[in-house]
Amino acid sequence: MGTLKTEPALTRLDLLAPPVAAALQDWPAEAPVDVDDVLVAPIDADLADTAAFCEAYGVGLEESANCVVVAGKRGGEIRYAACVVLATTRADVNGVVRKLLDVRKASFAPMAEAVESSGMEYGGITPIGLPADWPVLVDSRVIATPHVIIGSGVRHSKIALPGPALGALPGARVVEGLARPA
Repeated sequence: MGTLKTEPALTRLDLLAPPVAAALQDWPAEAPVDVDDVLVAPIDADLADTAAFCEAYGVGLEESANCVVVAGKRGGEIRYAACVVLATTRADVNGVVRKLLDVRKASFAPMAEAVESSGMEYGGITPIGLPADWPVLVDSRVIATPHVIIGSGVRHSKIALPGPALGALPGARVVEGLARPA
């Protein structure tokens, strides 16, 4: 995990967006990963973007996961989904994601909508604590990664946790081929 100084996330709720803190406090006892294995580390908010973060903290792109919010319309209804992919890949928004959302066209959700709907900061949105009606689509490569670094809901910290935990989040669906190499 590079040079990150991690500690159990539940001991540092000040480093988490409120919906993320709430989700960790309600972490199911039967989850395949204990909540104490979910770690958080403070970072420089100016280095929150993936490439800058990985370079500054010595974290490999193959250990870093991005969570992107995608939106599409069907019958006048906007459908959102969170896509979790490794930083070495890009979500197949107009192929796989569009089909899974059952929409004619899918695209990255506008920043203001993603922030307002998630209750998290842009550039820090994470799959932990998202609205219950959003599917969380997790690329199979993410859950095959022993430990990954993801956003914490805010730009001034990151979460480190076992990759398989992301496939067990509420609303999560592991998808083979969700992402393509970058």
